[in-house]
Amino acid sequence: MKVSTKGRYALRLMLDLALEENQIVRLKDAAGRQEISMKYLEQIISVFQKCGYVKSLRGPGGGYTLAKKPKEYTVGMILRQIEGSLAPVACLEEENSCSRSGECVTLRFWKMLSDAVSQVVDQVTLADLVEWEKEQKRRTAGSTDAQEGCPLQQ
Repeated sequence: MKVSTKGRYALRLMLDLALEENQIVRLKDAAGRQEISMKYLEQIISVFQKCGYVKSLRGPGGGYTLAKKPKEYTVGMILRQIEGSLAPVACLEEENSCSRSGECVTLRFWKMLSDAVSQVVDQVTLADLVEWEKEQKRRTAGSTDAQEGCPLQQ
């Protein structure tokens, strides 16, 4: 399974909205912070609007916000909206779509792999990503502070 650029950008956009904690986010601002083109984000936000993942506010001061709390979105939900199925092989997307499914021993492996991927992406939420982002910023700030006090770094 390989997540497309669009899928990675979609996750970054939803994280950006989650980090803004109920603030209305202009797509232009998110594009700047995430270094993603507006055109790309417009395509992605359209999908999220249609499925009800985001709410929009039109007019001056308008923008987007999450429709629910960050803990209510899993990475799997977000990726599936953009990528479709996350199955590693086509024969897992539909029951009995392969004429060899009854005798194919590799199908068992593909199913195990698909289940493992689903377990991870369906367990991690936007709230988890928000916390990881905050941890990353604390670590980065801590290492900068430590370097400032270190005589060898000066």
